[in-house]
Amino acid sequence: MKGIDPYSSLRFKEFKIFLLLRFFLVLGWSMQFIIIEWKVYSLTKDPFSLGIIGLVEIIPALSIALFAGHIVDQKEKRNLLLWIIFLFSIVSFGFFLLSSAFISNSWSQNHILFSIYGLVFLGGLLRAFFGPTIFSLIALIVPKKDYPNAATWSSSTWQMASILGPAIAGFTINWIGVHQSLFIVITLTILSFLLGIAIERKPVLNPKIGESIINSLKEGLHFVFKTKAILGALSLDMVAVLFGGAVALLPVFAQDILKVGSEGFGLLRAAPAIGAFLTMVITAYKPISKNAGKKLLIAVFGFGLSIILFGLSNIFWISLLALFISGLTDGFSMVIRQTILQLKTPDNMRGRVASVNSMFVGSSNELGAFESGFTAKLMGTVPAVIFGGTMTLITVVTTSLCSPSFRKLDLKVEEFK
Repeated sequence: MKGIDPYSSLRFKEFKIFLLLRFFLVLGWSMQFIIIEWKVYSLTKDPFSLGIIGLVEIIPALSIALFAGHIVDQKEKRNLLLWIIFLFSIVSFGFFLLSSAFISNSWSQNHILFSIYGLVFLGGLLRAFFGPTIFSLIALIVPKKDYPNAATWSSSTWQMASILGPAIAGFTINWIGVHQSLFIVITLTILSFLLGIAIERKPVLNPKIGESIINSLKEGLHFVFKTKAILGALSLDMVAVLFGGAVALLPVFAQDILKVGSEGFGLLRAAPAIGAFLTMVITAYKPISKNAGKKLLIAVFGFGLSIILFGLSNIFWISLLALFISGLTDGFSMVIRQTILQLKTPDNMRGRVASVNSMFVGSSNELGAFESGFTAKLMGTVPAVIFGGTMTLITVVTTSLCSPSFRKLDLKVEEFK
């Protein structure tokens, strides 16, 4: 790989500001999600309630995803991102005020739960716009030749924040409580907003400003479904994430199976992100290109095996290792998917393509959380996790047998220019 500069995208000042912005925002976002998960399960002791969190977030995120992509392609990206961050800070402030009711016991359990679900719903609306805006903005900050490197570092930043967020939340819940932990989330959101102001406004590259929503959405969907490399990677990732959603049940494992408390819960939540972050760093120095299809299938198969191992384990360090491996393998599929998307997507369609990506993969995180909560309710927590891992393995084998062309997929940058 002679001649590859692993820091090429980091040589642009605005991209470094963008990475710092994304780090603070995702750190706050991931902390908030962990805090809410912990509180909901502490209130209900019902794994299905954790699944409901995923369901109420996916409903708005999935239902308006394509519309959000259309809006992103029509609007200036920097200001749109600032609006998203501002509205997210309002949601975070709502959780902060609601946490006062946790302390005073002035509200009934049902009132608190429904209020939490309502705020999560609003967060899902914002998420529908966040992914396409971030994806589109990257392409306006760095030149095309640096897209793969920028995608890797952007994903690495997301993973680093995802590592620290759960770990910090686990410790702060124990040290200073839910209320003050949520105040930290608000502070991080404000920092990300201030950083966003330092990024200059960007040109709108869509030549079809004012195009009807119907035509716009049809064009975006047609592009994704005719581009086999994108469709195959999205489909495989979607099923793996959908059935491998063991992370949603971590409060149950931490409190009732492994009995490691909030600090252990934070470490369990951070373990997959640590593995994925390590993958991101490796691929920045040694990009995945040759036999990318085969490597993706192997990675997702390894992800399924690690989920099964986690479900079978009742020893904390083995559970941590299994989750670490799940993140390590998931990181490879993320890098391959993001590289394909960045290289193959025209500038004027980035918002819509990223929205389809969020429908396939991003939203399947929440749908996977609901699936895990539902199956845990039906068959028990451990069998539900094992079932999910097994379904992932079956999907990989089926894809490998039914799609020989996908096994031959390569990621040579010059082919996408």
